Amino acid sequence: MLTFSTPIAEVPRIGPIHAKRFKNLKINTLGDLIFYFPKYYQDYSNIRNIADVKINEEICVKGKIIDIEEEKSWKKKMTITKAVIQDETAAVQIVWFNQSYIAKNLKKGDEIIAVGKMVISKNYLYMSSTSFEKVNEGEGLHLGKVSAVYGETRGVTSRWIRYILSATINQITSRLPETLPDEVIKKHDLLPLKEAVHQIHFPASLEMAEKAQMRFCFENIFMITLFSAKKKIENEQETAPAIPINEVAVKRFLDNLPFDMTKDQEKSGWQVLKDMTKSYPMNRLLQGDVGSGKTVVSVMAAINTIKNKSQVVLMAPTEILAKQHFKTFFELLKDYNINIGLLTGKEDKYYSKKLKSDTIEISRTKMMEKTENGEIDILIGTHALIAPGTKKSKGARILFNNLGLVVVDEQHRFGVKQRASLCKKQKDKIPHLLSMTATPIPRSLALTIWGDLDLSTILEMPKGRKTIITEIVTELERQKTYNFIRKEIEKGRQIFVICPRIEANEKENLAAEMKNVKDEYERLSERIFPDLKIEMLHGKMTPKEKEKIMKDFKLKKFNILVSTSVIEVGIDIPNASVIMIEGADRFGLAQLHQFRGRVGRGEHQSYCFLFTDSNSKKTGQRLQAMKKYDSGFKLSEMDLKIRGPGDFFGVKQWGIPDFAMNALKDAKKIEEIKETADEIIEDDPSLKKYPNLKKRLEVFAEKIHLE
Repeated sequence: MLTFSTPIAEVPRIGPIHAKRFKNLKINTLGDLIFYFPKYYQDYSNIRNIADVKINEEICVKGKIIDIEEEKSWKKKMTITKAVIQDETAAVQIVWFNQSYIAKNLKKGDEIIAVGKMVISKNYLYMSSTSFEKVNEGEGLHLGKVSAVYGETRGVTSRWIRYILSATINQITSRLPETLPDEVIKKHDLLPLKEAVHQIHFPASLEMAEKAQMRFCFENIFMITLFSAKKKIENEQETAPAIPINEVAVKRFLDNLPFDMTKDQEKSGWQVLKDMTKSYPMNRLLQGDVGSGKTVVSVMAAINTIKNKSQVVLMAPTEILAKQHFKTFFELLKDYNINIGLLTGKEDKYYSKKLKSDTIEISRTKMMEKTENGEIDILIGTHALIAPGTKKSKGARILFNNLGLVVVDEQHRFGVKQRASLCKKQKDKIPHLLSMTATPIPRSLALTIWGDLDLSTILEMPKGRKTIITEIVTELERQKTYNFIRKEIEKGRQIFVICPRIEANEKENLAAEMKNVKDEYERLSERIFPDLKIEMLHGKMTPKEKEKIMKDFKLKKFNILVSTSVIEVGIDIPNASVIMIEGADRFGLAQLHQFRGRVGRGEHQSYCFLFTDSNSKKTGQRLQAMKKYDSGFKLSEMDLKIRGPGDFFGVKQWGIPDFAMNALKDAKKIEEIKETADEIIEDDPSLKKYPNLKKRLEVFAEKIHLE
């Protein structure tokens, strides 16, 4: 008996050869095939009377073959098959070129459905056929109806997929349990699961195909929001150290800052502090544009945590960013009696009040000792914080004496296991978690992807920050741009040049056109700016090499840095005033905005030059948006509309259908679905009333690796 778990090779009509081909589409079982949904549909349901067809019109006709013959062209290089078919209104000749198998498969008296175009050549009228199908008992499987078109691979066509499904779908769907509660189906006017599965593969009409898509679109988003809602309630059942607000300490910190916090920073800071007074773990995401001041909010939370005799750990995705945080924390807290540690893959540093505003390097073992006995108040580092015991740590892992707050920067860059290991229970209590990101998340995605997190947003930028002037530059204006760059360097400024690639790749046709770091470095050094000092930076370099180049750039030892996207996050060069981005069409708006944030960090007016040779309408829209808006939040919404949600934080890897992916743009629809998910979880957190839904949620969460 066929089941969802039946290996695809054991499904009738497939066999081992086709099974290997199906695996290219990630179809390993019959269940995978049943839920391998069409990309789009072709409507062949309008079968025309032959008497009504017009020249140059794409048509679908149905009739009996009254004559068929095969001939070779006079050059004998082409086979031509001609068939005359007749319906109740008229007859028409259909012609196929170089398809000799057709004459062997069709004969007089066969009834067929054919799709093609009526053409006239040398006063000769005929139908040039693109496809046809023999009709059995009056109905075709592929033509004469709305036909599903799937993602294909070599040896597996949409026609073949429809053929396989036609023999198995009824047998499987008859045993398919409904996963959505009846009240949800009624409330949102959804097709029942069995009908939806059938209609999505073999729709009675385009309208029914759309209704089937709506059912699965709803289900995908519902499962994501349900998972988030369930996770949020489960988090609230955990125990965390309740950390009261030490108003005296917080007020002293705010009063001693060398600048005034913005209203958004203050609001976010107090939201965090209020969360931490609760006896269950805070799970808050702090999002803000590049330079909006998220780190200060985390320092505010840290000072309150320490004053309540608890420790803080901050994890960053790169050594550069970790060191930057260490420097910021050091500068803001050097007048407090606080010990701060830095732990990365190759460097361990320690700051103590006893050291009189200086830092020293200490051994990994010593750092771990100080952390475990509670001497270290704040430990900042990279993934080395959660790495298994190494030779450097003598096989031991980092343990905290009383961890109260975990801060994770650029949190979408860390996997689930990494985050979970930072939040492991200590003394039966889970530390509070503050995640930070400089990549603004559109509201619709925030409601789904991180629906279990409470959201704080910093929209307001610190006062006095100059707007970066952004220009789209054509090839004709390239020399003018180089002249401008030279003038900036003469003023003492430095320049970033960003390229999409490290080096040319001969295997790809676009390689010759696409700028790459190595070639651009040579071109700028030898031909454009031979008198200037230029260096390059890319991901294939060792951490030591990258660090030396960045250190030298910060010390103004060279003028221009040619780099790949490795400078996207965490590079702080206040003297850099120009960033020139080659192949700007190769990057998303969020990434372009991150690049732009590498300049404008000092007192000087800064500029961002976007180069592209693309004439694409979408590229034009995106680059104009970069010129028009300096808000990362506005740009993220634009990127969502133009490019879709697939490019946000690995969403593309989820494997959910394209039509469900597109629905992630619709914030209003998502709010309705989220409301339904919240109602169900609040009423029944463990989903005991809905066993089928519970099982479906577990399978769904595992399949798309929900966090």
